[in-house]
Amino acid sequence: MSSLKITSAFKLPSGYELPRLGFGVYQTPVEDTARCVTEAFQAGYRHIDSAAGYRNEGPCGEAIRAASSIPRESIFFTSKVPPQKMGYEGTKSQIAESLAESGLEYIDLMLIHAPYGGSANRKGSWKALVEAVEAGKLRSIGVSNYGVQHLDELEKHIAELEKERGGKGKGGVISVGQWEIHPYLPRNDIVEWCAKRGIAVEAYCPLVQGKRWGEPAVKKAAEKYGKSEAQILIRWSLDKGLIPLPKSVTSQRIRDNADVFDFELTPEEVKEIETDEYTVIAWDPTVIPLDQ
Repeated sequence: MSSLKITSAFKLPSGYELPRLGFGVYQTPVEDTARCVTEAFQAGYRHIDSAAGYRNEGPCGEAIRAASSIPRESIFFTSKVPPQKMGYEGTKSQIAESLAESGLEYIDLMLIHAPYGGSANRKGSWKALVEAVEAGKLRSIGVSNYGVQHLDELEKHIAELEKERGGKGKGGVISVGQWEIHPYLPRNDIVEWCAKRGIAVEAYCPLVQGKRWGEPAVKKAAEKYGKSEAQILIRWSLDKGLIPLPKSVTSQRIRDNADVFDFELTPEEVKEIETDEYTVIAWDPTVIPLDQ
C-alpha cells in the first residue's frame, strides 16, 4: 500500500499546502476545459494547473466556482505569467487579468512561466508577485522553467528586494518550481537545489506525451503491479517526491491517472526506471543565458 493518498499535500514555504497530484490543462480546448476540471474533481483531484498562455483560465474558474460541494480553500489553482508580460508592469497587469478571467478572489499559485526577458524584467516580475501576495491576490509564488543560473539570480533579487523594501521577508519566498521532469529528463541538479530550500517541484509532461511507451523498466513495473505504463510514470514522480501534473481530455484516463495510490514503487524500481538521458519533449528555457 502507498503511504500517500490523493489528499496528501506538500507544505510550502508560504505556509499553504499543495496537493501532491495535479491536473494539467495545457492544450485543453476551451470548450472541454470546464468538463475536464469537473471530472478531475469527481476523481479526487484538488489541484488544477493552468496558465494565461493556455487561454483556459476562464473555464477553470467556472468549474471551481461550480464545485459547490468542495470548499474553495480545498482547491489549489495555479496560473502563470507569460513571457510577453515579463517585467513589473506587465506582471501586475497579468495578475489582474488572470483574476478577472478566472473570476476567483485569489489565485493559489502564480508562477513566472519562463525566464525570458533579461535580469531586470525577471526582478520586476518577481517584485510584482511579492506585492500581489501582500495584497491578498495571490497566496504562493514561484517559477517555471528556470535553470540553476536563474534560480541563483532570483535568490540575489530576493536579497536586493529585502534591502529595498524594508527587511527580512520583504523579498518574497519561492514556494514552487515547475519543470518538464520524467525518467528521461530527471533534472536532478534543479531538484536538489529546490530540496535544500524546501521548495516543491512540480513535474509537467510526466507521461512524456506518450512518446516512450514500451520502455522495459516501466513495462516490467506495470506488469508487476497490474497498472498501466502511464500510472507507473505518475507513481515514479510521486515516489521521487515530485508533484506530477498529468493531463487528459478523456474521462477514463482522468480517473485512471488519479488511481495511483494503492501501490508504490520500491526505491530500486524508481532508480531502475530513471535514466541519465536529457530528452526534452516540450521546450527548455532552463538553458537560456541570463542576459536573454
